[in-house]
Formats: sequence, structure tokens, C-alpha cells
Amino acid sequence: MTAHEDDASPGGPPRQGEAREDASEPAGGERIAKVLARAGVASRREVERLIAAGRVSVNGAPLTTPAFKVSAVDRVTLDGRPVKAAEATRLFRYHKPPGLVTTHRDPQGRPTVFEALPKQLGRLISVGRLDLNSEGLLLLTNDGELARRLELPSSGLVRRYRARARGRVSAARLERLKDGITVDGIRYGPIEAELEPGHDEGGANHWIGISLAEGKNREVRKVLEALGLTVNRLIRVSYGPYELGSLERGDVQEVAPDKPPTKPIKARRAGGPAPTQQPLHLAKGAKPKRKAGWAKPKIKPPRSAPAGGPRAGPRGPKPSASPRRSSPARPPGPPRGGGRGRRG
Repeated sequence: MTAHEDDASPGGPPRQGEAREDASEPAGGERIAKVLARAGVASRREVERLIAAGRVSVNGAPLTTPAFKVSAVDRVTLDGRPVKAAEATRLFRYHKPPGLVTTHRDPQGRPTVFEALPKQLGRLISVGRLDLNSEGLLLLTNDGELARRLELPSSGLVRRYRARARGRVSAARLERLKDGITVDGIRYGPIEAELEPGHDEGGANHWIGISLAEGKNREVRKVLEALGLTVNRLIRVSYGPYELGSLERGDVQEVAPDKPPTKPIKARRAGGPAPTQQPLHLAKGAKPKRKAGWAKPKIKPPRSAPAGGPRAGPRGPKPSASPRRSSPARPPGPPRGGGRGRRG
């Protein structure tokens, strides 16, 4: 079994088959839900469902409450298999395309975000969600505790979106959202919304920049619908300090505060074609390198020779139109002077 590097309980570990399930008892260690979330098993909410289903055991005894605490010497299993110790925390930014569901398994059989990710990334958890038709920045991590912290409104992380909506809109109507709004009995907190530069009042569609800190289910769509607008495209461009930037659709990139972002990875389905490499463009004035088997380029002679000199080029001087008459060789001697018929 793999031990978890947590603070040991002062009362000692429970015996085999015996679990400390009295949450009021003072004990060290961490709650089982937090430990499993950090180990990348599932999010805290999913861990609670696993415990309720009797799939999680400590020292051989099935758990019945997520409030149970475990220490470094406790043996934790899921479906009878040991749970690995917590891995180093990793965080990724992913450009989610529309048409993918943010879940590991969809009952309707629709394609999911995690099916599209490269398999070498291992099991990841999303930080919040983007619905089926939404696109843009989606954060992924192997640490359920980190995902929970980033999701909570108390973190104060601002989510920014670009929404394309159809209908009549004005800056004054969007200004009302700064005080929050109640839609179908649900209260939404303050929202900053403004028309993007270049807005055409006579156009059918309008681009609106939206900033909020709660991120409730389908919040942007429901709030704009309450104003009489229909959202036909929604892009998340940032989540707290993490921005979508120039990350291409479908690409995933690891980010960390102590090192620069790595090279983006092209996401594709297993068995699909490998991503094609973009052609490299030569700089101005640069010459392409010759490859083996290439023929040498032929050099064409210039059209005219320089004044006072013979015509250059591998083909020699260009022959005249009329044929030259043969004449006997002249004996050596001084050059002739003026001759008949020759102008001086």
C-alpha cells in the first residue's frame, strides 16, 4: 500500500478493519476527500459519491463519510486497489472547441473534453466547466484541491468572456448588470458588461465583453437572455491570471508560476492523423539549402555584354545574322594605316 505524506494522528493509526469515523474526535491528518482529490482520483464532489457508493476503504474498512481523516500510515484503497500518493501538482490551459462536453463520461454518448486530450497527460480535472457550445480557455489540473480553490467565488478570480448576441442592446442596459440581477429566482452578483469597440447599432449581432467572479451554471447566457439577447457564440478569454492568448483551438499547454509555459501540444483523438507541421517561411534575401539529388540551377547569360568588352557567359558571343567570309591569315607586321574606303 502507498502511504500518504500527511501529519500522523497523535492517537495512532486504526487497527486493520477499524476506521475512525467520528468526525468530532480530535485527530491529525487530512480528510479523505482532500487526500483523494490531491492524488488525482477525482474531485472532492466525485470522491463524496465514491464514498457513498462504498468504493473507498481505509485499512480494509469501507468508509461511510467524507469527513474521515487519514494519516501517513493509513492504507487507502479504491475498489480494492491501493491509491497512489499525491503527485506533483500540474496545471494546464486548454483551448476548448465547441461541441465537446466538459465531463469524463457523457450518458448521451457525446464527445468529451477528456477524450480529445493527449493520453500522456494522465487523469485531469477541469476547473469549472464550459458548456457544449461554449469555447475558449478551460483550466485542467491533476490536483482536485487546487481545482476547488480556483472554482470558489471567494478566490476572487475574474472570468472574462466575449459574447456574440443577437437582439437590441445599449450601453445603458448593460450598465444595469453592475448591481447584479435575479433570473428565475437565482441571484447573480455584479457583472461588468460593455459593447466592444466598433459596435454597429444597426447590426443584428453584437460583441459584448463580460467580466464576472461567480461563474454559475450558464450564467452569461441566462443573464443576457434576461435582457432580451440570444447568445450565439461564447468565448472565455481569461480565468484569473491565466489567459487564452494565442493558444490555438484544441491545443493544451502546461503552465506553472515558477517556469515559462511549455510548447503547446496538439490535442487529437487516439488513432487519428498526426498534426501537420506548419511550413517555414524563408527570411527576405535568404537562399534555400540544396538537398541531395537536386540538380544545379542553370545560369542564363546576360542579354547584353558590357561596353568595350566581349560578351560573357558560358555560351560565348552571339553569332551575327550574316555569315562571315573566310580570309587568309595576315602575316605579322605593323598595323595598317588608312586604307581605301576607310574613313579617318
